[in-house]
Amino acid sequence: MAIDCPFLDHIGNTPLIRLRAASERTGCAIFGKAEFMNPGGSVKDRAAKYLLLDALERGLIAPGGTVIEGTAGNTGIGLTLAGNALGLKTIILMPDTQSAEKQSALRGMGADLRTVPAVPYANPDNYVHQARRLAEAMAANTPGGVFYANQWDNLANSNGHTTSTGPEIWAQTGGKVDGFICSVGTGGTLAGVSAYLKQRSPSVITAAADPDGAAIYSWVKTGKLVSHGSSITEGIGQNRITGNLSGARIDDAYNIPDQEWLPVLWELIGTEGLYVGTSSGINVAGAIRLARQLGPGHCVVTILCDSASRYESKLFNPAFLQDKGLQPPPWFER
Repeated sequence: MAIDCPFLDHIGNTPLIRLRAASERTGCAIFGKAEFMNPGGSVKDRAAKYLLLDALERGLIAPGGTVIEGTAGNTGIGLTLAGNALGLKTIILMPDTQSAEKQSALRGMGADLRTVPAVPYANPDNYVHQARRLAEAMAANTPGGVFYANQWDNLANSNGHTTSTGPEIWAQTGGKVDGFICSVGTGGTLAGVSAYLKQRSPSVITAAADPDGAAIYSWVKTGKLVSHGSSITEGIGQNRITGNLSGARIDDAYNIPDQEWLPVLWELIGTEGLYVGTSSGINVAGAIRLARQLGPGHCVVTILCDSASRYESKLFNPAFLQDKGLQPPPWFER
């Protein structure tokens, strides 16, 4: 099925950037895949692309139809922009705790954004459940159909990373990648990239970088979902095994508290010129941990997910950070 959509055509093939400070500190070559350079500004453009292509190819939606998704923001942005280009309407349900920047961006793009109270997944009023119920209620009488994207359990998400992100990393490193690590939201990126890299070289070590308040670290280490504490990160930190995570080939995991990854983020911005967001900070901190475990001379790849511009009201708010026991950027002192 040929689809004329330049937005989708330009998702992927992002640069692989050598992270100078992290590499020098560990004696390894640590690279960040610059997913913030996708047209919608994040790695979630890939999920949006493959979720929509799969739905269109299977006849689940047609031009004029409506896409519905529960999202912390970035997948919603990708779905909305791609939907605009494909002639689809988009309804997004998002926890009201997410950044004002992501909320205003979605509204500015034309999404029907509905913020709801943030409650655990076990609560029937969790935003994911509300999105599914809304899609079911609208399905019968919506022209063009209704597609509930369900990035969490729809395997088109992880399959898209197996099709695109994994092969790109393999080619860009000349097949010399020794480790891959990233944080977990839906699990699509980690599961999909790991599947491809393990297929090419079973010796590649794959790992999750998990913030406080998330349970994937515990799941990988003990087989049990246990979490402690909280984090200022957004869009990552999973406490259930999603469809995309189920069966994922993950070798190891690291718990990365805010106090550890935030200085790494300040370093990325202040000395590398990479204006990236919170999940990029935890990913690079995780890559440093994995590189130290592997030892000098290895190649480790992680994901630079999105821009710090989507979190400015929190990241660059000294009062907010100090209330969480965190230090603002060192240049604020100057």
